[in-house]
Amino acid sequence: MSKQQFDAIVIGAGISGMYQLHRLRELGLSVRVYESGDGVGGTWYWNRYPGARFDSESYSYAYSFSDEILKEWNWSEHFSGQPENERYLNFVADKLDLRKDIQFNAKVTAARYHDADNLWEVELEDGEKASARFLITAMGPLSAYQMPRIEGIDSFQGQSWHTARWPKEPVDFTGKKVGVIGTGATGVQVIQEVAKTAGELTVFQLDANWCAPLKNSKISDEEQEALKAKYPEIFQKCRDSFGGFVHQFDMRSVFDVTPEERERIFQDLYDSPGFGIWLGNFHDIMTDEKANDLITEFIARKIRERVKDPQVAEILIPKDHGFGMKRVPMETNYYEVYNQDNVELINLRSTPIERITPKGIKTTDKEYELDIIVYATGFDAVTGAFKRVDIRGKDNQNLSEQWSDGPHTYLGMQVAGFPNMFMLVGPHNGATFCNIPRCIEQNVEWVTDCIKYMQEHGHTRIETTPEAEEAWTDHVYESVEGSLLTKADSWFMGANTPGKKRTFLLYAAGGPAYRQKCDEVAAKNYEGFVLQ
Repeated sequence: MSKQQFDAIVIGAGISGMYQLHRLRELGLSVRVYESGDGVGGTWYWNRYPGARFDSESYSYAYSFSDEILKEWNWSEHFSGQPENERYLNFVADKLDLRKDIQFNAKVTAARYHDADNLWEVELEDGEKASARFLITAMGPLSAYQMPRIEGIDSFQGQSWHTARWPKEPVDFTGKKVGVIGTGATGVQVIQEVAKTAGELTVFQLDANWCAPLKNSKISDEEQEALKAKYPEIFQKCRDSFGGFVHQFDMRSVFDVTPEERERIFQDLYDSPGFGIWLGNFHDIMTDEKANDLITEFIARKIRERVKDPQVAEILIPKDHGFGMKRVPMETNYYEVYNQDNVELINLRSTPIERITPKGIKTTDKEYELDIIVYATGFDAVTGAFKRVDIRGKDNQNLSEQWSDGPHTYLGMQVAGFPNMFMLVGPHNGATFCNIPRCIEQNVEWVTDCIKYMQEHGHTRIETTPEAEEAWTDHVYESVEGSLLTKADSWFMGANTPGKKRTFLLYAAGGPAYRQKCDEVAAKNYEGFVLQ
């Protein structure tokens, strides 16, 4: 089989891979995108479980680079569901004729840099190989799904799926005995849907999460027109905000207002759609534990008001972290689910799962007979996808080994010893802790401009220096000092994955600061990189 050669190879045809393909084609490069699924959309292709939807406003999530796409596409809801999100990404792929450069059902298993000819060679699961000058990873921070390490998992005789590998055909829960393991963002979305029709739903919760109301609604025709007219304003608001959302922190302290005023503000935010309660709140709820205690107390009170059984309410209230220290799952009547006769909550902290049996799930307390098991057990976040590809740079250095004590990067986009490899939404990258599409565009445009600069100046190779990498990694850890994000055992810290070193995986100085750093590096002719 003759090996194909391209100017650039992109791994993944999700939101970042699609946009990167589009921009590189504009530079006149030959590009091949390898996608392990049989369609575009990444997260919105794989996560088709019931209830999967945006937690950022639909119109703040869409690509902003094309006026034509913005004008033609109508979002039907303020927080759109998976089927519509997948349709949108297919619409974009058709509009830009992207599929001709995407190879589907193509899982990349290895990527090696050859110093002698300055090329990356990738190998697919079926043995096919291709090479390119540039390798761009667009694998997504939440794509390496993980199953729990529970004995007997293969013995279950009913149906079972991880939420990130949900079947394409609808699943009917009517009258069925369903068990859901996990109450993170995915679990919350799945549980509130399954509870509507299941005969019996048993929820197995290891750790509770602080959830807040999504307050989703349909977008009327009048609103649609108003939103389209306001797109420049919406995207500017996202650009100026810490996390790329339409929400801005209130720069007052919780202690600057009277208790009555504070309560009113908390209530208004709780009653408003989206992440306002988290990212539009007083700024010090994320930095000052005493301030955080106040919002935590408020949310705990809401849970107790909404859940009729006080004992169940207490199980649903986290005891190990304050509100907002993990990404806040957005819900629609989630807490009310536990008032239903067909729903039972199992606290795995008091009665752990011993094993999966052919008939269901056995805890230390009893065996629960089930027809369906749903694993909402999350992802080996941010670095997990990199571990699943054997990536080797100069002198056969293995990327996963280099990151054994946590990732080291420059700008979250390059690694020393791995020339011409760019990472989109990688570790320590401003796009990883963000309303992702907003920050994907910055990543893709920066990489595109960098490659264009290389073209114009006759450079064929770019590699970060170890010093720049070390300085950036130090800066990343400094960015989270003083924040409460490190206090919780979340995927932000890699703490949800057994055996993974607990270390901060994101970038916490915010979108505007990250963009400024990247722009400064480019303005100084790519300072911190060696161009040859």
